[in-house]
Amino acid sequence: MKLPTGLSRQIMLSMTAVVLGSVLLVILGSYAFYALFLAYWPSTISTVEDMSPSAPEWAWMILTTLSALTLAATVAVKLSQRILLPLTSVAESLRKIAKGELSARAISVDASLGEAALLVDDFNLMAERLQRLAQEQVFWNAAIAHELRTPVTILRGRLQGLAEGVFEPSQAQFWSLLGQIEGLARLIEDLRILSLADSQHLELQLSEVDLSADIAGVVHLLEAGLHAAGLQVHTEIKANVMRCDPVRIRQALLALLENARRYASPGTLRIQTRIEQECCVVSVEDEGPGISADMAERVFDAFQRGEHGHSRERGGSGLGLAVVRAIAHAHGGSASCRPGDKAGSLFELRWPV
Repeated sequence: MKLPTGLSRQIMLSMTAVVLGSVLLVILGSYAFYALFLAYWPSTISTVEDMSPSAPEWAWMILTTLSALTLAATVAVKLSQRILLPLTSVAESLRKIAKGELSARAISVDASLGEAALLVDDFNLMAERLQRLAQEQVFWNAAIAHELRTPVTILRGRLQGLAEGVFEPSQAQFWSLLGQIEGLARLIEDLRILSLADSQHLELQLSEVDLSADIAGVVHLLEAGLHAAGLQVHTEIKANVMRCDPVRIRQALLALLENARRYASPGTLRIQTRIEQECCVVSVEDEGPGISADMAERVFDAFQRGEHGHSRERGGSGLGLAVVRAIAHAHGGSASCRPGDKAGSLFELRWPV
């Protein structure tokens, strides 16, 4: 037999107290009543021949019944107040949240109530998450609007200048406009991936592949930009067959290399792939300037940029590393950042074999 816990235990103890109190009241009270009346007023007590209760006995039975009912009502009122307090608090908080007051919280109760206390804790946790999601939604809307405003403003100004004859049409002008459009396209694609990941709809096309050619292709694509930033790429790619979505892994590696191109100090940029502890690992390590422990915990959050004041001027939407984490999670893995061996940062993408 399973022992009752929490609220059921409180109800059982209260009902036991009522029954025990009533029984003790009847038994001990009867002994006291008959002892008193037999000692001083024996004639008022009914005899064996006359089984009908006498007037004092009727009065005693009525008094005992009323006392037992009072005891039961008192215990019931106390118990109902303890039970209804958290339920009423949750109901009132729900009405406030329905009206848009997301800071409303239910009143905490005694943990001995078990299920009722757990209900309050779960409700408050849900309310906190709902408020945090609302705040994050406001932040996302503002951040997306900010990221879209810059390229749209540039495009509008350039196109208006071309239409009014302020700028002479040239190949350089058109390439510049195309660059802004490509930046918008990357931002839209990053937002699409993050939205799919948040809704658990980021689909993967898994296959057994050797990532050597894919990584070499990504490095070749960004080689000129990396060299211009003073980065010399060094690859340590082991010929291991990994089960993954190669398109998504290329996309994650592209984001990691773009991040290094913008923020890493000139030096060697080391790219590694390996199988380690039943996990597939792709890592990118630079030689500086490094990331603080506090920033390393938040670097994969959306719209987070480096700690340096000129980080925004180096470009990027602040979504690249968030996309890396989304792709890692879609593979059932994780993305991490920690100090490297040469005063730089080591970004690692890891998923189970």
